Amino acid sequence: MSRSAHPAGPRHADVLPEGHYTAPPADLNALDPRVWSRTVTRDDDGVATLGGIPVTRLAEEFGTPAYFLDEDDFRARCRAWHDAFGGEADVFYAGKAFLSRAVVRWLYEEGLNLDVCSAGELSTALAGGMPAERIALHGNNKTSDEIERAITAGVGRIVLDSFQEIVRVAHIAERLGRRQRVQIRVTVGVEAHTHEFIATAHEDQKFGIALADGQAAEAVRRVLKLDSLELAGIHSHIGSQIFDMAGFEVSARRVVQLLAEVRDEHGVELPEIDLGGGLGIAYTSEDDPREPHEIAKSLSDIVTRECAAAGLAVPRISVEPGRAIVGPTTFTLYEVGTLKELPGLRTYVSVDGGMSDNIRTALYDAEYSVALASRVSTAGPMLSRVVGKHCESGDIVVKDAFLPADLAPGDLLAVPATGAYCRSMASNYNHALRPPVVAVKDGKARVIMRRETEEDLLRLDLG
Repeated sequence: MSRSAHPAGPRHADVLPEGHYTAPPADLNALDPRVWSRTVTRDDDGVATLGGIPVTRLAEEFGTPAYFLDEDDFRARCRAWHDAFGGEADVFYAGKAFLSRAVVRWLYEEGLNLDVCSAGELSTALAGGMPAERIALHGNNKTSDEIERAITAGVGRIVLDSFQEIVRVAHIAERLGRRQRVQIRVTVGVEAHTHEFIATAHEDQKFGIALADGQAAEAVRRVLKLDSLELAGIHSHIGSQIFDMAGFEVSARRVVQLLAEVRDEHGVELPEIDLGGGLGIAYTSEDDPREPHEIAKSLSDIVTRECAAAGLAVPRISVEPGRAIVGPTTFTLYEVGTLKELPGLRTYVSVDGGMSDNIRTALYDAEYSVALASRVSTAGPMLSRVVGKHCESGDIVVKDAFLPADLAPGDLLAVPATGAYCRSMASNYNHALRPPVVAVKDGKARVIMRRETEEDLLRLDLG
């Protein structure tokens, strides 16, 4: 029988009972390279290291909880996506996964473009040195201020998400004396096999303009009539944390059908299609994500085949990996505080972070791996639930895990694959201080986002 939950949340039709978990791993000290970033290993003393630096030293210098990002791994994944398409497609890193000025600089240097969905992300992108023409602006309810800032900056594309937005963007572009390149985001009626809240291509959700009932075709008509907008293509995104390419095949077929309808009605062949992102990563050893070159070939073959059938020239493809790049590059390091054994059930292991630095387990029932990082152990396996320090019973970091039975307060636990959405969705719940992000490369560590302080919290509190 398959696993109880998708790494991003329960599968819609394949959920095992509460409390299901797999057997203990053969080696509790092993660090599966499918889950951990590329420079993670253990040193001769059994301490986990990142870029050659022991986690014990990282904890001493930067404290816990903290996110530790493998810069070499991040850059390598950028290059892998860039090279997989060989210049035949545009790769836009989805900034919502995690964004900082350092990350923007790495993206620029490795040849990737950047997708943003708010004024804050746009400001970070520009401050980090990303040329505006390599930036795309997303969002289902962009404010007039966000649109004006994007057009003024000269972003390469704005993805239109509603009929109202067509008018809004056109009006602002006309007032500014610009002709703005746009794409229309369509919902194609594909149900991605993922959590309900991150499946984004079925009609009953907030994103995009539906193909159903001719709404997307009507959006095309309206955009083509507006002199201040240049319709570059069609955008589709079917969900997140997806391993199966079948959904992309259906989506591409329907998008190409729309392109053919546009050609037949308007005599225009749109030059671009964006198939979105959402490709999955390994959160546990049971996950088997596809490599960028496999994804590139599959998407290219799908689009080429569908265009040939429709008698269309093959448009330029865009993709938007975010999690697939940054997710595996980072682990979160915690210190164990208390342990509570519940005989016949499990042991609750409380750490010094929790849902304020990783809300995904509570929000999506997400699954993670965890390892004792500060030493190796020869003790037997102990069924554990790693929980945080917040005043919520749902404050769970890792729902079911096997940890060594001699685990003790002061030990360091590392949770891998936390690069995507953990820092981005972090909060100050219980007035917790958001952890730092520390980049490690070639034996050197530097803070790229500092730890918050109590002074930061009080500075916003006007009393």
